[in-house]
Amino acid sequence: RGTFAFDPNKLDLSIGDYCITEDIDDNIDFGQVVGKVKVQKRKFFRPIRKVLRKASDEDKKLFDETSRLELEARDICKKKIKDRDLPMKLVSARYSPDNRKIMFYFTSDRRVDFRELVKDLAYIFKRRIELRQIGVRDETRLFSGIGCCGCQLCCAGFLKNRKLGRVNIKMAKEQDMALTPSKIAGVCGKLLCCLQYENECYHEMKDEMPDIGNAIQVEKVIGKVEEADIFSDTVKGRDSEKKLVKVKVDETKKPNKNFKKRRRGKRKSGGTGNE
Repeated sequence: RGTFAFDPNKLDLSIGDYCITEDIDDNIDFGQVVGKVKVQKRKFFRPIRKVLRKASDEDKKLFDETSRLELEARDICKKKIKDRDLPMKLVSARYSPDNRKIMFYFTSDRRVDFRELVKDLAYIFKRRIELRQIGVRDETRLFSGIGCCGCQLCCAGFLKNRKLGRVNIKMAKEQDMALTPSKIAGVCGKLLCCLQYENECYHEMKDEMPDIGNAIQVEKVIGKVEEADIFSDTVKGRDSEKKLVKVKVDETKKPNKNFKKRRRGKRKSGGTGNE
């Protein structure tokens, strides 16, 4: 289901150990230690979840049995959805920790009247049934995967427990990205999550750079910015010979405020002399 950072809670854990952890949706979860890292808690938006205890042999058996039951519940629910011809796609099924409730997650393009389906499932499983309609981003988060950057999907990793704000095409434009759907869309088909949470960083970096069209001065040469690269901290501009020159932002400065006045003054006095 993904790799996450947990607080070991002063427990003596080794790589490979199974343990019971805190979980947002169901209060507790089952996991395995895959590595140890030192993290600075201040970098996290919310408190890091804790490891509650080491898993016992009974916990492992219960986890394996629950996983098997969840697969069976999903297959049964899919069949009932097909029998009732409901416009919904089942994503997953999950038992609650106390085994008294089953949650079914599904996606749909519209609202679905699933009251009869709930009755069917309650009759079969003899448990409380809960159906949750989720979006395509949530569906992708549940299954996880690898993004175009080669890393785990943000929604299934460090963003799993963080509320993501709105993502819009304006953010892609501000970050100078090619507006090709395949370039700015994630695995879910929606705009990349990183467009939203990296947007503030782009704004801060751009504030340190001259805008396109602004006049800049490098030594005694004055030109206008035509391109800007925030990653290499460089800008490109035309020099007095109309050549495109690439320079570091640190090497540039704003022209003297009186530059335009002096230049106009020279033109004026030159014209009077010729007359």
